[in-house]
Amino acid sequence: MNYETHNYDILIVGAGGAGLRAAIEATNDKSVKVAVVCKSLLGKAHTVMAEGGMAASLDNMEGEDNWEVHFRDTMKGGKFLSNWEMVEIHAKESAERVRELEEFGAVFDRTEDGDIHQRPFGGHTFARLAHVADRTGLEMIRTLQDKAVHQGIDVFMEYRITKLFKDGDRISGALCYNRNDGKFTLFQAKAIILATGGCGKCFAVQTNSWEGTGDGHALAYEVGAELMDMEFMQFHPTGMVWPLSVKGVLVTEGVRGEGGILKNSRGERFMFNYIPDSFKNDVADNEEEANAWVKGDRQKNRKPPELLTRDVVAKAILEEVKADRGSKHGGAYLDIASEQSPDYIKKRLPSMYHQFMRLADVDITKDPMEVGPTAHYIMGGIKVNPQTTESKIKGLFASGEVAAGLHGANRLGGNSLTDLLVFGKRSGEYALKYAKNCEKTPSVSKEEVDRAIEELLKPLGKEEGENPFTVQSELKETMGKYCGIIREEKEIEKGIKIIEELMKKEVAVPDHRDLNTAWHAYVSLKSLLTVSLALAKSALARKESRGAHTRSDYPGYDEALGKVNIILNKSGEDMKVSKNPLPQLPENLQKIIDKYEQ
Repeated sequence: MNYETHNYDILIVGAGGAGLRAAIEATNDKSVKVAVVCKSLLGKAHTVMAEGGMAASLDNMEGEDNWEVHFRDTMKGGKFLSNWEMVEIHAKESAERVRELEEFGAVFDRTEDGDIHQRPFGGHTFARLAHVADRTGLEMIRTLQDKAVHQGIDVFMEYRITKLFKDGDRISGALCYNRNDGKFTLFQAKAIILATGGCGKCFAVQTNSWEGTGDGHALAYEVGAELMDMEFMQFHPTGMVWPLSVKGVLVTEGVRGEGGILKNSRGERFMFNYIPDSFKNDVADNEEEANAWVKGDRQKNRKPPELLTRDVVAKAILEEVKADRGSKHGGAYLDIASEQSPDYIKKRLPSMYHQFMRLADVDITKDPMEVGPTAHYIMGGIKVNPQTTESKIKGLFASGEVAAGLHGANRLGGNSLTDLLVFGKRSGEYALKYAKNCEKTPSVSKEEVDRAIEELLKPLGKEEGENPFTVQSELKETMGKYCGIIREEKEIEKGIKIIEELMKKEVAVPDHRDLNTAWHAYVSLKSLLTVSLALAKSALARKESRGAHTRSDYPGYDEALGKVNIILNKSGEDMKVSKNPLPQLPENLQKIIDKYEQ
């Protein structure tokens, strides 16, 4: 088997916000060699599609925001399934990371006093999201990319990692191929950081770009790392419903944060009917008060019901559709035109304005948008050490969406971008320490590499076999039908059976490696099947409804399940499911939660 070999101290897989921030931290020490491998072009990370802002308790707006309130909001939003240590780190360090990003060159929207402007978002007590209009992720990538490139990293663009290797109990390398010519490359490394993002592409209606196929989840699982909380796939409440060509495309929560309200087909503002008891104190007492809030009267620090957590809003829209009060094409109407002036909308939401004008022929300064739930973000991922981001496998680190723990059962909008900064930095910091303590680069077995390449070439030129695109389509249909927003035991079991049958199918693709999209689809299929099975098995094991996971046969909370995480391990060819107790919340942090619940 022919392949190139490169040796590095640290290999970073993924060039989104987490990967680039890790690279910046790791290259602060010029004695180590660092490489970044990205599946797409540098700058084309999924992070650019994060629009609304990044959450940090800068306290530049109304109220008295601080890390304690941010901690409480995140724990409450995650239904108290989050790893408290990760939440504490995130809440304490987010503000510093945002200011640091500004020092790197990020240009944020400002207040009249010249501070970084912050907008309100669902689940956050105060206006907390630092933003650049509705193009915040793009500004983050621009800034981090410029900083990282000038620090001197080696970048391998359009390379796809297909397998990780171990030397004993520690990570040792990764195999990849060039997406253009199909040539193989082996990276030997002392430490590897996975920053590969999510797995939304296992659903047909979703917001992810083509890269979101769960590669990092599957790679880590195959090499022995643990997956956690995979049942919690967040369905963003506002994806485009019409036209069909853009169904599922994200409509940022920033639209609601800037005053947009949800209406049903009768013109009724329906979210007042869906306020959970646990959020009563956070939301306006009545419609008049909420309307005053939208217009700028925020003295009571209340928020309109459209800014409840995403799981609540998504389910409310589904209930309206189910009651035959949905929009024309099966969603709800999101109206900002009646609440804000055209100039204000164009200034605060320029991407949304142009997106709807160009793709849907809708002028959001005049007419409402038609929106509905769409698969968006997975809270589950690789179980990592909350301080170091290291997985169960020595030398294998993970940060960003591919790592679990911070968001629990439901992520608050805006926490994802500061997650990338806070834990991306920590990944780079601790991977650097690990690599510098390694006396020599661990070895990779040539026989293992040969077997991995042989497996990748297996479908090329086969006379009989399934089209990988067809199998992918079957998988997405299965996930939407049996493991979507509302789940039920018999349906999940059907889904698992179909996924396991799809795993057995033999695939055939054209016999060449140059720009072979069918071959790329075959490689993606292996990751998608792994994460789909993990999601379904976790969903079957959690016999309750909590956060983004809703079981129609178990509609309430289960106190016992509220104290455990669902863990998945590879056991031979089987996927083993277990329940791990949550780490005990320290008394001082419990007091913070109690303080802000009053």
